Amino acid sequence: MDIKEKNESPGFRPTELQLHDSVSARTGKLWTAVAHIITGVIGAGVLSLAWATAELGWIGGPAALIAFAGVTLVSAFLLSDCYLFPDADNGPLRLNSFSQAVKVYLGKKNQIVCGVFVYISLIGVGVAYTIVTATCIRAIFRSNCYHRKGHNATCSYEDKNNYFMLLFGVLQIFMSQIPNFHNMLWLSVVAAIMSFAYSSIGLGLAFDRIIEKRQIEGSVTGSPAENRGAKVWLVFQALGNIAFSYPFSIILLEIQDTLRSPPPEKQTMKKASTAAVFITTFFYLCCGCFGYAAFGDATPGNLLTGFGFYEPFWLVDFANACIVLHLVGGYQVYSQPIYAAMERGLTEKYPQNKFITKFYGLSSLGVTVTLSPMRLCLRTMYVVIITGVSMLFPYFNEVLGVLGALAFWPLAVYFPVEMCILQKKIPVWTRKWILLRAFSLVCLLVSVLALVGSIYGLVGAKLR
Repeated sequence: MDIKEKNESPGFRPTELQLHDSVSARTGKLWTAVAHIITGVIGAGVLSLAWATAELGWIGGPAALIAFAGVTLVSAFLLSDCYLFPDADNGPLRLNSFSQAVKVYLGKKNQIVCGVFVYISLIGVGVAYTIVTATCIRAIFRSNCYHRKGHNATCSYEDKNNYFMLLFGVLQIFMSQIPNFHNMLWLSVVAAIMSFAYSSIGLGLAFDRIIEKRQIEGSVTGSPAENRGAKVWLVFQALGNIAFSYPFSIILLEIQDTLRSPPPEKQTMKKASTAAVFITTFFYLCCGCFGYAAFGDATPGNLLTGFGFYEPFWLVDFANACIVLHLVGGYQVYSQPIYAAMERGLTEKYPQNKFITKFYGLSSLGVTVTLSPMRLCLRTMYVVIITGVSMLFPYFNEVLGVLGALAFWPLAVYFPVEMCILQKKIPVWTRKWILLRAFSLVCLLVSVLALVGSIYGLVGAKLR
């Protein structure tokens, strides 16, 4: 992937960069940056950590969680130094997005490669959120069924899974007509609150089960498998699940661009990243370890939907409802950049086409809604495709593993390392250069193994 372009470090002209520097008053503080990072990181992936810990065992599970936390923190430190260009301390130019930074430091070709990984990751999150939402709705039905008929009753609702996905897709078609990020602040706030709510409930239920049983389940080697080969694939898949849960490199520079100065933005961002990673890691260790301690070899793939918990049924229902509400908003947060890219491309290519540029206002009951034919068709088509793919591959842990492994190395390691080397002008074969290259190579190997294991699991789940 080493495809830098010669003499293309200044990917933007100064005037072009200054146009992108559109934040007139940066008022963000340390605590706001920490809040943004935690909100962006903690999501549906946290529910798979107990399963990942169960596959890796009592030594491998916590060690992997801490190792990925360390990689994420190193990545954040490297990237925060790239915010100002060309000088890390004085700038004067600010790079307020990951893609913009890649273009400036590494050139247009690398920006295109970066964009491919970013959009694959965003599309994949839409697929994962559709799968999880359907599973959670089904879990609510199952919870109530078990409460009425007893824990030994047949309460599958497996045949309803596709209907729940279609229902979520129809809802997202309506939600997708929200114009852009500026109109969905309330949605992000609700999503963040719901994320903490269901994660905390899952942690609390696992802790309560441990106290009730007065026994810590699990082993050093993790859950057994059919044979050694199957165990190896599951370990790799578990690494992919953990990789999905951590990185925030895509949004780091946007968060740093909100910080006031003095003190220097990179100094505040490094403190915020350290605090956020420590808080997130503690939370992840609690969810992963308490979940494994509660269920041992029977740890479900999704802590709240695999039915390790039956009672109190109303709390299980509430937690799953929180997940659904979070993912309704989260789906749009991750889809908006794709909508914007598609619509911007069509508008630039066909500026005179009325179907693309025309907007219509619909008024009813004193409320005016602005609709665009292009937006309606394009976004509806996107939601339909995502829903269709989700129905073909409705496998939670396998999908998370593929997404995490695919995006982790290029976005969280490779590009930050390459930009740091150019930013600091690190000479080739010096100690620092070798350490950064070795760091990138090790992360690449782990990502490849996790990707292979996750694809193997996905194919195997589809063929079963």
